[in-house]
Amino acid sequence: MRKNGDSIAMAPGLKAVKFSRDWITRPFFAIVLGAAMVFAIFKGKPYLEIVAAVAALLAGREWHRLVGKGRFAAEYVTAAAMVSLSLGAFILWPRDQLLPLMILGTGAVAVYTVGLLRRNRPLWHAGGVLYLGLPSLAIIALHDYTPHGEWVLIGLFLIVWATDTGALVCGNLIGGPKLAPVLSPNKTWAGFVGGMISAAIAEAVFLVVLKTIVLNGRADWDLAAVGAAFGGSMAVIAHLGDLFESWAKRRFHVKDSGSMIPGHGGVLDRIDSTLATLVALAALVLLLKFDPLFGVFS
Repeated sequence: MRKNGDSIAMAPGLKAVKFSRDWITRPFFAIVLGAAMVFAIFKGKPYLEIVAAVAALLAGREWHRLVGKGRFAAEYVTAAAMVSLSLGAFILWPRDQLLPLMILGTGAVAVYTVGLLRRNRPLWHAGGVLYLGLPSLAIIALHDYTPHGEWVLIGLFLIVWATDTGALVCGNLIGGPKLAPVLSPNKTWAGFVGGMISAAIAEAVFLVVLKTIVLNGRADWDLAAVGAAFGGSMAVIAHLGDLFESWAKRRFHVKDSGSMIPGHGGVLDRIDSTLATLVALAALVLLLKFDPLFGVFS
């Protein structure tokens, strides 16, 4: 590598790296938000429900504004009320696992009706209720109805954060062929693979550390192998969640869903990968009885 004026000549296959203020703001706010999420996970009720509700309401406003193009107040207020009621049901009636889903389904129908009457993209608005409401319920269900749910969620968030970080670093440094230019013009195969590798490493290290240090157990390299496979697989789902939101923004000609989080864009931009992985993991754990900790506590 050699300097050439103000630019930096890189080795073949690497992109020139330019300093950006996002190098400071992005990790700073990621750490702050991550710390708040970890605090809520270990504190449990009602902190986790509050964090889930706030994230859903803020992201919901961005979603309905995105698809409504300035006409979204009625749909958003209806959706926000029903998502809040659904999460509230978890606090008031924790043993009734169907009631929150029933409230959420009713909310989707209600928002569809409002959008239909206003001729304002009813399917998109109603879909937003499920798009944000289901992950909000999933994070509470994984915490409350899964053995050692707090560690399950910590592992999942480590996967998502590692995927996003690996994809960002490898995508910016390596570049190369586009992953899905029709869905998102900036995603690359280098970022996709880099995110998977980062998530695999993060989950493998997490499980080994959890067993050896937190639980004073013996190092198990088979555990690291299955953790890496699980982390890489969940990274694919995280990428798909990111691609879906990118496609929605491109569909409605918007670059970012918002600007609330410096260095990240909107709340929806920050949690798009998390939304998909929460629903996928909840289905695996609650319906198929999958153990994402692979017997670490047994």
